[in-house]
This record gives sequence, C-alpha cells and structure tokens, in this order.
Amino acid sequence: MIRKLVVAFAALVALGSAAAAAQVVAALDPPHPKLKAEAVVTGDIVRIGDLVANAGIVANVPIFRAPDLGSTGTVSADAVVEAVRAHALIGLDTGGVHDVVVTRAARTIEPQQIESTLAAALSTRYALGPSKNVVVNFDRALAPLHVEPSAKGAPRVVHLNYDPRDGRFDARIEIPGRAALRLSGQVRVMVDVATVARPLRRGEILKQADIVIERHPRAAVGRNFLADAEQAIGLAARNDMQPGRLLRKADLMKPEVVRRNEAVTLVYEVPGITLTVRGRATESGAEGDVIGVRNEQSKRVLEGVVTGPGRVVIASGAPRLAANVVATGERVAAARR
Repeated sequence: MIRKLVVAFAALVALGSAAAAAQVVAALDPPHPKLKAEAVVTGDIVRIGDLVANAGIVANVPIFRAPDLGSTGTVSADAVVEAVRAHALIGLDTGGVHDVVVTRAARTIEPQQIESTLAAALSTRYALGPSKNVVVNFDRALAPLHVEPSAKGAPRVVHLNYDPRDGRFDARIEIPGRAALRLSGQVRVMVDVATVARPLRRGEILKQADIVIERHPRAAVGRNFLADAEQAIGLAARNDMQPGRLLRKADLMKPEVVRRNEAVTLVYEVPGITLTVRGRATESGAEGDVIGVRNEQSKRVLEGVVTGPGRVVIASGAPRLAANVVATGERVAAARR
C-alpha cells in the first residue's frame, strides 16, 4: 500500500500537481494530536476532542466531568495524557502545556433582569405606576444565574402575591433550563420630586438652578408634590424655604407684581363707568390675587384684583364699592361743574 502511494506521489510530482502532491503527503503523514491550552465545552461532559486537536476517531470519547455552568477549571497535562492512554491516541504532543484551562459555556441571567421582570409584573398587576419607579428589594441577595446556551427564553413570573399595606411580596419565577426560583422581599414605589437647592426668601422667583430633582418613596411624599422643575420655574416662593424641602403646589405662587405700601392705580368698573384714581396697596399680591388697597382720596380701604404691575381693579358688585364709587363719581361731577 505504501509502495503504491509513493508511486502515485512520484507520478503527481512529475505531472506538476503541487496541490495533489500535498494531499498525498497529508495522507502519508496525518497531523499529530496536540494538547490545547484552553477549551470551551458545552454540556456536563469533557471529551477528548475538547482537549486534544486532531484527536481523530476518538474525539467524542468522554474522559472528564465539565465544570459548573459558567465556571472555569483546570486539568493537568499529565491527567489528560493518562486519560487518553487507554484510547490508543498515539504521539500526543503536549507542546509545553502544563495545565489546560476548561470553561463551561453558559448563558448568564443577571439579577437586574429578574428584578426588572418582577417590577414589570408588579406594575401591571397592582397598578403601581411605571415599572421604572418600582424598586424591588429581595430578602436574599441574588447572584447571576447560568443556564445552558441552548436554553432559550427570558425569566417569567408564574406566581405573585403583593400586600400594599407593608409592601411585602412573594413570587415564583420560571427560569429557562432550570428549576423555578422562589423569591420574597419588599417593594418601594419611587417618584421624582422637585426639591429646593438653596435658601429661598418669600417672593423669590425660582430658576432652574434653584431646583433639584430627587427620588423619594411615594408613600413618604404624599400628594400635590411637583414632579419636575418646569412646574416650578417662573413661580415665586410663598414663604421662606430651606434647601432639601420638597416642593408642593401650595408652596409656590405667581410672582408678586404689587408690593405692600406701593402706589397703585385703582380702576373702578361699573356698567357704563370706568374711573381711575390713585391708591396704595395695603398688602402684596400676584396677578389675579385679591388684595386690600386704600383709596388715597377717600382714605377708604377696598378689595380689588391685581391685573398687572401697579394696577388693581375694584370689581363691581362688592358690598362696600357702591358708596365709594358714588362718592367718587360725585366728586368728579362736582369738579366738572
């Protein structure tokens, strides 16, 4: 047989077929088995072909147990040589390798994925708002879970109980390729809240830099809080406020356009008559506020609506307005005579 191959090789060389000659050489001298320095395996068995290149017909023969899913271990070159000896693997070249590093392939499911899956289920089933605001705290810390690469699908909640009174939950999560996971813990629903960034005096108008958005448990902040800075920018502080205070609608007001003791224009409006006289504000007010004002001519104090800087309208129909308007009208008429 060898003689025939040699003759064939000589003939091919004579004909100038280098590629064919190389094939003949390969047939006469096949690659020698060589120990690998690293190997990645699937399943729980390590086979000869996982550790030895060019293992030939014995490549699928099992020789060791694989590490745990997602784990890495080592096996000495001597142990490999001893394990393959019984399988007639001749001429194994260790290539100076002392230990083979073996890694068990796995798909990793991170704790964050399980947490987000559970938060979404709680949000949907118990109307807790957007799942991004649902924070899950487990009774026991979760470690990454490893499953076979062939295990498809995502974690799925198959059982869930939640008590809104104390925020406790218990759940069973189905994990692809492994037993279901039993979990328990506590849930907090968080919300974004606008808070004061620096000391504010009454009447100061809030700017973007005066507001910080923080996350707080919804149960602790109650209702009527401001969820974003845009709701507060341009409004004024109703009272003095310190940094860190949570902003509520009642804490803010429209900017004051009339100050106490400020000279204002009083506008009297009744059907068919509009009069303006000088007055003085007895209190501060924003546009739309009802404030007290003193008519500088009659010295009477009335109530009017602030309609702009330095301008107060005395609305018709006020109980004490009629006499004042009549008196003012009489003075205007007398002046004309």
